Amino acid sequence: MAPRVSNECLKRLHREAGWTLRQFVQAVNRVGTERGTPTKYQQPSAHQWLNGHVPKGETRPLVLEALGRRLHRPISYIDAGFPPPDDSSSGLGIVQELIELGRLDMDPSRRNVLNVGLFSVSAGIPQWQDTAERVVAVRSDGGRRIGAGEIAVIVSMTQKLSDLDYQYGGRGVRPSAAAFLVNIVAPCLSAPAHEEVRMGVLSAASDLCYLTGYMAIDEGLQGLGQRYYMKAMELAVSADDQVAYSLALHGMTSQALQLGHSGAALRLARTAAARADSIEHNARAFLAGQHAYASALTGDRRGALSLLREAETGMNRGEGSSKVVMGRYREAVMEFDTAQVKYGLKDLSGSVEALERYRELQGGGHRRRKVLDLSLLAERQLEFGHLEAACGTWNEVLDDYPFVQSGRADQKVAAIKPTLKPYVRNRVARDLYERVGSILPASGANRRGSPHTRHTAG
Repeated sequence: MAPRVSNECLKRLHREAGWTLRQFVQAVNRVGTERGTPTKYQQPSAHQWLNGHVPKGETRPLVLEALGRRLHRPISYIDAGFPPPDDSSSGLGIVQELIELGRLDMDPSRRNVLNVGLFSVSAGIPQWQDTAERVVAVRSDGGRRIGAGEIAVIVSMTQKLSDLDYQYGGRGVRPSAAAFLVNIVAPCLSAPAHEEVRMGVLSAASDLCYLTGYMAIDEGLQGLGQRYYMKAMELAVSADDQVAYSLALHGMTSQALQLGHSGAALRLARTAAARADSIEHNARAFLAGQHAYASALTGDRRGALSLLREAETGMNRGEGSSKVVMGRYREAVMEFDTAQVKYGLKDLSGSVEALERYRELQGGGHRRRKVLDLSLLAERQLEFGHLEAACGTWNEVLDDYPFVQSGRADQKVAAIKPTLKPYVRNRVARDLYERVGSILPASGANRRGSPHTRHTAG
């Protein structure tokens, strides 16, 4: 038997990571646990991998993800010296892949498949030129000819779903969005149509994919949400829709930021910015605001403030986005981005002040948005030492919470009691502590959530 050849590619990555063998397997095990498939690898496994033993098929993505997080860049199978995956879906066209994704999301009996979805910092971003080559898959396969009416239906349905999601949360809305994608939108993508109509359908489908991904993230299904965002980007390229492509990148940037992957977020924000010159000013402002926050979290103060000024310029020059799922970048959103940038730059006082201005500008707002935004304000008020102000803000959160179906809102409210426990000698804090206890058993039982992520719909 020929001697096993060591994996020099993996060894280089291991050296760059600066890990011991124990740290290597611990990182892989953490990713496995997060994914829902816990692993218990020990140091000898890492030693074997480095010396040429190829990990099991289900382990390789965990290794790539662990390395990608450590090195703050995507790590491919080739980079790590692994054979390419045996992916039976790789030959599917965009339409068929969309149908498969939507069917997974529609079928409650297969929800266990969704729960292992993992947000991946190592996922490659669909590049414009590479993805454009797949447009050939989105062609007519016969059937009824479609026209502008089908575009109008998709756009109108997306608007209604977005309104419901924004008001109440994505848990009750997303199955309807997935069913609409599979049963109505997917057939339109491959139906006979004039080129202008076909491109319009592709663009509208991209917007709906983005919204469905956002709703998945609202429920805490991070990997599923990322897959929808990827599909939204591919459809946007097929439609030659730069705004939709950038919108999906914006969503992935926001997701990465709130999951704590600031390096991946900055990479995604830079990719979006590289294509921003050709899109409308208002959409460009959304991208700049998110880019500014990513820059702040990675220590680039000058770049963050410059990008924040760029967002303000785009706001003043823009008339509003053409995308129903984006809305208009306006002064309230600008204050939110300012609050995030200031927080990233360790200016807690400035962040609280900006969030308070944001609350005034938003007014009543939609309930889900209000619950999430006021929760963030309360957390920062408490961090700043304003306990009773934070309690007042949290009481506003609890007024709207019972009407919201959102995993993120569930997590925010569930965190109030443990956060307040050290302060229960204060009467105001104790009253709030007891109120949370009376609300959670009735409306918060068996709910799951995920970290706060900002919707771009103004």
